[in-house]
Amino acid sequence: MTDSSRQLPWSLDDIDFSAIEPQRVRDDVAMFMLVCSASFVESGSDTYTGNLVERFAGDDEVGHWLREHWEPEELQHGRALKAYVRHVWPEFDWDAAYADFFAEYAKLCTMDELEPTGGQELAARCIVEMGTTTYYQALHAACTEPVLRDLTWRIRCDEVRHYKHFHAFFQRYRQAEHLGRRHVLAALVRRAIELRREDATIALRHAAEWRRRSPLGRVDGAAVASSAELIGQAYRLVSAHLPMDLAVRMALKPLRLSPAVQRFVMRPLSMLGAGIVHP
Repeated sequence: MTDSSRQLPWSLDDIDFSAIEPQRVRDDVAMFMLVCSASFVESGSDTYTGNLVERFAGDDEVGHWLREHWEPEELQHGRALKAYVRHVWPEFDWDAAYADFFAEYAKLCTMDELEPTGGQELAARCIVEMGTTTYYQALHAACTEPVLRDLTWRIRCDEVRHYKHFHAFFQRYRQAEHLGRRHVLAALVRRAIELRREDATIALRHAAEWRRRSPLGRVDGAAVASSAELIGQAYRLVSAHLPMDLAVRMALKPLRLSPAVQRFVMRPLSMLGAGIVHP
């Protein structure tokens, strides 16, 4: 693929890693867990892209956008987050930890994991992009380190744009496949359940296990000795900053609810909390 075909909104050259203020974030175990696990998931996105390209092989518009825009942008997110981890926590063996993560994660990236129709898979992708958008917005709100705030906002804006593309493609497929609301809802619920059970859990577990093996683990102390506690700290931090109203609006949009119905369900859903959001 040529460089000209990859006109990304920003590049790693736009991120001044030399300006990082490590004292603001280095001792924040939960932030390490969230940034590191996100770097794992984003760095493995090309495996999943291959499945999507195959699913939409007959649709040049969707396939071109996936290959030329979505995949390179997701991989850039992974490279940027990896670089950040290496700058702030250089003693963490990112490559070894990622290798272990990917060996497990890749087994989930199969065609069987996709939704039964193209339209339902595009609806499911809206849930994934909702998760990433609100996740990075939460990281942006939770951190005080300026370079990380800049990076997480750039990624968040990319994810919003990705959501809009997937939703536009979904609208076309919904009409072509005559998808009823119950079929769309089923796809949304299935993907929402999978988000935390699979990608997030695997990434956080490997980040925790490799942190405990590294010199960082020796300074964490007994209070955070277990992987379960490290993961718990990460979930508590991101949950405290999640923009739940935004998450619910993005999740409900493919259902095309009337304004009255959407207002009725917004508040109780927003109060459910974080449970499903992670890149």
